[in-house]
Amino acid sequence: MEANRVKQIHSFGQSIWLDFIARSIINSGELKQLIDVDGIRGVTSNPAIFEKAITSSSDYDDDIRELSEKSEDNEEIFFGLAISDIQKATDLFKGVYEESNGEDGYVSLEVSPFLALDTEKTASQAADLWKKVDRKNVMIKIPGTKPGLEAIRRSIAKGININVTLLFGLPRYEEVTEAYISGLEDHLAAGHSIGHISSVASFFLSRIDVMVDPMLDEKGAPELKGEVAIASAKKAYEIYKRVFSGPRWEKLAAQGAKPQRLLWASTSSKNPAFKDTKYVEALIGPETVDTVPLETVEAFRDHGIAENTLETGLAEATAVLDKLKSVGINIDEITQKLEDEGIDKFNKPFEKLLQAIEDQKAKVK
Repeated sequence: MEANRVKQIHSFGQSIWLDFIARSIINSGELKQLIDVDGIRGVTSNPAIFEKAITSSSDYDDDIRELSEKSEDNEEIFFGLAISDIQKATDLFKGVYEESNGEDGYVSLEVSPFLALDTEKTASQAADLWKKVDRKNVMIKIPGTKPGLEAIRRSIAKGININVTLLFGLPRYEEVTEAYISGLEDHLAAGHSIGHISSVASFFLSRIDVMVDPMLDEKGAPELKGEVAIASAKKAYEIYKRVFSGPRWEKLAAQGAKPQRLLWASTSSKNPAFKDTKYVEALIGPETVDTVPLETVEAFRDHGIAENTLETGLAEATAVLDKLKSVGINIDEITQKLEDEGIDKFNKPFEKLLQAIEDQKAKVK
């Protein structure tokens, strides 16, 4: 029997996490099967994923009724629903967490996207959600916005596992690694151990190409289509290897610190002209995570090619970004625009989700 293609990815040092959560896949045993059969090693969630889960089934109705008797605040009701799902999922991944010595087995829960530009409220809600979920293998998602950097540092300094989301640009990614390392140093300086703290930096991919590719035709560089995001990711991995080495990092590593792994997010192909497993196949390599939607897991299981690709073509990746600059496309401006739009793209489903809860409250009462 042919080895499972998704599981093969792990032999190259990369962990596949599922970019989806719903009560139905937890209760039906589907999530457990993905762990056992495909070797899925974690889960990420976001407001859009929860909006889809809550509005597309009646699985949450009883809890909405119960929670709405205690609170009229729809955001509070949402987090009540989400925390319950996150706890069940973290319990399913407990074996992965223990077997990997805390490297994998994480389930991510995001702070309210409305707080993306508010350092104080983000840090406060991250601490609150961490306490309420009360599981060692939860990660709290904080957006890697400028105000998010200090919230990330403070959260790491409190010993909270953080998934930094909404990363597009290389300069911002480097700032995120600094926030993580500084947070570890703060925690250590306060007299705490740091070996239990885990973090990932989620680098969004296909959205970069969705924005850049139409510009490439206008600039006479169509050969770069579908290549800019992958080139950026390969350059991010070079930064990762540089930052998590050398005297400063080695001092923390000697105390048991784990490097903040790069996580490839937004890895489904948005362009039908591209292979549906394109972004997964292009970035398989050690000490990384790829968070993959269910349909992409199924596509890779069927016809994906697992090979060590992350550190191949580095010269070509540099050339792609150089060519981009030479034709007059400013990648830093584009990634900032993507970050701004990304906040909006998470706010809208969250607003829709809160309205759906309002509607469900009326229905179940």
